[in-house]
Amino acid sequence: MTQTRQIKLSAYLVGTGMHVASWRHPEAQPDASIDIDYYKRLAQLAERGKFDIAFIADSLAINEASHPNILNRYEPITLITALAGATSKIGVVATASTSYIEPFNLARLFMSADHISKGRVGWNIVTTRDLSGNTALNFGGKEHYEHSLRYKRAEEFLEVVKGLWDSWEDDAFVRDKETGQFFDRSKLHRINHQGEFFAVQGPLNIGRSPQGHPVLVQAGNSESGQSFAAGTAEVVFSIKYDIDDAKQFYRSFKSKVAAAGRSADDVYILQGISPIIAETEEAAKRKLKQLESCITEETGIGFLSDYFKSVDFTGATLDSRAADFGLDRLPETKSDYIKHRPVIARENPTLREVYSLLTGSFSSEHFVGTPEKIADTLETWFTERAADGFMLMAPLLPQGLEDFVEHVVPLLQQRGLFRTEYEGSTLRDHFHLPKPQNRFVAAREEQPQL
Repeated sequence: MTQTRQIKLSAYLVGTGMHVASWRHPEAQPDASIDIDYYKRLAQLAERGKFDIAFIADSLAINEASHPNILNRYEPITLITALAGATSKIGVVATASTSYIEPFNLARLFMSADHISKGRVGWNIVTTRDLSGNTALNFGGKEHYEHSLRYKRAEEFLEVVKGLWDSWEDDAFVRDKETGQFFDRSKLHRINHQGEFFAVQGPLNIGRSPQGHPVLVQAGNSESGQSFAAGTAEVVFSIKYDIDDAKQFYRSFKSKVAAAGRSADDVYILQGISPIIAETEEAAKRKLKQLESCITEETGIGFLSDYFKSVDFTGATLDSRAADFGLDRLPETKSDYIKHRPVIARENPTLREVYSLLTGSFSSEHFVGTPEKIADTLETWFTERAADGFMLMAPLLPQGLEDFVEHVVPLLQQRGLFRTEYEGSTLRDHFHLPKPQNRFVAAREEQPQL
C-alpha cells in the first residue's frame, strides 16, 4: 500500500540552542550542555510533538573560538543511550566519525544503543571536518586526512560496520535449555575483511537489533559527500536558505540516488531551519533582535578576523555590511564560506548575520514570524519538493522547540501534513524504511538450488 507523503521532523539538540550567543539569553540555562535531565526534557518534548528524531551532533576537537555549546558536552552515543531510556517512541540519532575510531568499536557501540532503545537509533555518518585545526593531534596524528581520502576510507569503514552488524542471523540464538544449544553455529558469520584501510575478522559480539541495524544518516555537501550519501544514506541533512536552492539540491541529489541504483523515495532529505516564532511578525523580529544583541563586538569581530585572515576588519562593527569588506567575493576555500557565499552576495548581510551564518545560527526572513507563516513556509517547501522534512535547529532551547511543538505542529497536523500519533515502534517504522536483510541470508538465498 502506498503511504501518504508526510513531513518528517528532527530536533537538533545542542545545549541552549543553535544561536552562538544563546547561552547569554536571560531565559537560557548556561550549563545546559552538560545537564542530562535537561536533555531528557528536550527529547521528551520532541516526542510529545511526535518528532521522528532527536538529533545529537558532535566534534572531536575544540579551540577557543568554538561554539560555546560544544566546549563542554556529552559524547553523542552515550547521550542518545540515556535519551532512549527517557523516551519510548522518538528515534535518537548520534553523530560519529569514520576517521578517528575503529569499525569494530563503532559497530558495537551503535548496535548496543539500538538494542537498548528497542530499535530507535540512527547513525549520522561523518568523516570529520577539521574546523578546530587540531583534530588529528587528539588522536596521535599530525595532519587531518585529506578530503577525498576521508570519503574513500568512509566507504570501506561503512562496509565493514554493516558486515559486522550482520554477524548473527536474526534467529541465530536458540537458547534451548533442554538440548544445551545456545546458538546455531550455521547462523554465525565472520566477515574476514582485508581492505586498504582495515583488517577485521569478526564476528561482532552482539546480534542484530529489532530494526536490523541503525538508520544511516548523512550530511555531506561536497560532491564526494553527496556521492557517498547517494549510495548509502537513508536520511540526508542539508541547509539551504532559499527555496529555489533547496529544490535544485533536492532534484540533483535524488537523481544521484537513482543513478546509484536505489529508489529516490527510499532516501529522505531534511532541510535545516532555525525559526523564530511569536504571535506577531513584529514580536518574532524582537525575539531575533534580542538574541542577536547577545553577541558581543569582541566575540563576533574576533571570530570573523580569525576566520577571514586575509580581510582587515579595522573599524568594523557587527552592524557593518559584508560587501564593505568584500565578503561577497573572496577567493576563500573554506567549505562553510563557499556554502554561504551566494546568500552573502545576494543579501549583503551585516557582519552580525555573517557570524550567525558561519556558526550555524542564522534565521532566514521567511522563517521569522507567526506559527501560520512558519507552517505555510514548511508546507510550500514540502509540497514543491524542496524537502521531505525538516531539521529544527532552534536558535534558543528549550523555548524554540516548545514554540514549534505547541504552535506549529498542530497546524501541520490539521493540514494532514504531519502525523498525530506514532504508527510504529522503531526509527525505520517512522520513515517507512524496510528492515535490511542480513547479507549472509541474502547470499544463501541467491545460490542456485541443485
